[in-house]
Amino acid sequence: MEKSTVIGIIAGLISVFVGMILKGAPLTAMNNPAAFLIIIGGTFSCLFNAFPMATVAKLPTLFKLLFRADDYDSGKGELVKTFIELSQVARREGILALEGRVQDIEDPFFRNGLGMVIDGMDPGFVSEVLDAELAVMEERHSEARSVLTQAGTYAPTLGVLGAVVGLIAALADLSDVNKLGHAISAAFIATILGIFTGYVIWLPFANKLKVKSAAEIGYKRMIIEGILSLQAGDSPTAIEAKLMIFIPQKEREALKKE
Repeated sequence: MEKSTVIGIIAGLISVFVGMILKGAPLTAMNNPAAFLIIIGGTFSCLFNAFPMATVAKLPTLFKLLFRADDYDSGKGELVKTFIELSQVARREGILALEGRVQDIEDPFFRNGLGMVIDGMDPGFVSEVLDAELAVMEERHSEARSVLTQAGTYAPTLGVLGAVVGLIAALADLSDVNKLGHAISAAFIATILGIFTGYVIWLPFANKLKVKSAAEIGYKRMIIEGILSLQAGDSPTAIEAKLMIFIPQKEREALKKE
């Protein structure tokens, strides 16, 4: 599980609720179904208006990604070792000897690229196909996370709408000053919800997906470099030197010690 997502949500809730207590605002004021309906329901209605159904349907998958821990950065060391082993086999027995190793590779991108090399396809063609696949994946990721980015822009504005609706209801009856104060206070709950969901949930979630996407792209670019080096017949030492570029200096030193 991606612990930072859980920590961020919990810390955000604590910050708001404890802040309300410290400011003297009653937590019972959050018991405002109308505000939740306007902000949550309104945000999702905006998303349905802004995106086709196929894009909105990806929301559950996006939430799963936010809570799933990826191992792209930590897996780079193992990737270097894998390519060194493959290059050693290729230099001893030839590139066709790698055919028996293809099915052992879990990553479809890696498996597809290595398969093209074994089939003897032109290096330029292999590079072009893998780069195109990476570009399409990057575009797909960008489109998916734009749903959360847009939600983050809609929610605060809907908070203002909710406050205006609340004020209209409050000002409809000015006969009781005590009730008026409570009604005005309740009107701004929608604003709190809009700002909170927009700037603590939606926009940070979109940014986390961007970071995760960048990590995956970096990992796959490393795979492309390794595959092309294998195809070029580079030595294990040369392949290691090329792939180490993708790994931070401190981690390189740890890998070399291993």
